[in-house]
Amino acid sequence: MAQKMLQFVDVKRQTPEKRDADNRREDFDEIYRQFAAEKAAEQSARCSQCGVPFCQSHCPLHNNIPDWLKLTAEGRLREAYEMSQATNTFPEICGRICPQDRLCEGNCVIEQSGHGTVTIGAVEKYLTDMAFEEDWVDSIEPATERSESVGVIGAGPGGLAAADRLRRMGFQVTVYDRYDRSGGLLVYGIPGFKLEKDVVMLRNEQLEKGGVEFKLNCNIGEDISFDDVRAKHDAVLIATGVYKSRDLGGPGAGLDGIVQAIDYLTASNRKSFGDNVPEFDSGELDAEGKNVVVIGGGDTAMDCVRTAVRQGAKSVKCLYRRDRANMPGSQREVENAEEEGVQFEWLTAPKGYTGDGSVSGVRAVRMRLGAPDVTGRQTPEEVAGSDETLKADLAIKALGFEPEDLPKLWGTDGLEVTRWGTIKADFRTKQTSLPSVYAVGDIVRGASLVVWAIRDGREAADAIMDQFNAASAVAAE
Repeated sequence: MAQKMLQFVDVKRQTPEKRDADNRREDFDEIYRQFAAEKAAEQSARCSQCGVPFCQSHCPLHNNIPDWLKLTAEGRLREAYEMSQATNTFPEICGRICPQDRLCEGNCVIEQSGHGTVTIGAVEKYLTDMAFEEDWVDSIEPATERSESVGVIGAGPGGLAAADRLRRMGFQVTVYDRYDRSGGLLVYGIPGFKLEKDVVMLRNEQLEKGGVEFKLNCNIGEDISFDDVRAKHDAVLIATGVYKSRDLGGPGAGLDGIVQAIDYLTASNRKSFGDNVPEFDSGELDAEGKNVVVIGGGDTAMDCVRTAVRQGAKSVKCLYRRDRANMPGSQREVENAEEEGVQFEWLTAPKGYTGDGSVSGVRAVRMRLGAPDVTGRQTPEEVAGSDETLKADLAIKALGFEPEDLPKLWGTDGLEVTRWGTIKADFRTKQTSLPSVYAVGDIVRGASLVVWAIRDGREAADAIMDQFNAASAVAAE
């Protein structure tokens, strides 16, 4: 018998058990434990089954959240998984790393009414993990094979989502990536305590078994030209992401011990894989025993501070020029970092660095929030006479990412970019200025969320199929 829904009045919100902070500081394992079946059903039953589900409308993938919550509450777990998989290529990843507090859960109707949101992300993770355990995850077996070939440049979430969907349609798909493992920032940017790497490897294996060809350690413009990729395939999808780190100058900016977040996180993740990482082994990108200062207030900064804690840093501080309420990163991640011993220096901005050869401190100044700018956001202003120096043996700049100059990097003409350097692409079809060349994800949007890249990849795959079907229809006339 179906379990009654609308239990939010009697059943309190409960998240999966979180490992003790002292315990989780010692490793890179995920910090949230798995729901038990009974608890997943109980929490799903709190859903109010809204006539207009704001959780769904605020999800970039428009996942059918109320439907699979109801199925979970009724114990129909396989159906619930299939419902979640229908609109999301990687629900096991979104369940772990999506900022649900800003998307689905943050817009839950019962959250707005003061009863506490449904724990949507935790249930999504539970369903997909169970699906892998019970072998419910469908292998990629196209009903018919198509002759058309698609080259995907970039093995991050956008590229992999497109590759999965294209291959299921029967296209011949080759994925090119500069790194030695597929996954992009899912593998080398996001730490294991948020996304254990075997989760990503399962999807990589599924794609390979399904017939997607991977050409790794392949730099477009060096190992193969962009024009050669275009000549080899009937369509090309650009999904490179944005990897160029924003920089911050100032006195002492060239000192040793001042590093970029992407380099720091990549070294840590490679070490977790057991790779040989000279920059880590030398201590350059290892926080052990050091006073660490991370500059930035986004999710990448949170990844850095929490990684430094696990590496055995002596102290970890995070500088952000606005206050807590105005930081762009997840509030949930800030809470986790504080539990693990990270000290946040709100309303504090860097002015430069001190040191003789190597960094010994970050010069900073206190800020206050002034009048709103054109976006409506209050502008930080320096507080006169508030300069100070924070001790630092390792300073990590987590200031966000910008697009690389792909037309120049790849030596190609006609690929139009915006004034921000992102690729110009049609909002609906993802088509660029070059025929049969599409672009998705951060290289179009600028640095954004994984879930948006997945949506873009799925939509691009559909647009590519429409293009070829339309061409076939014209040829048949």
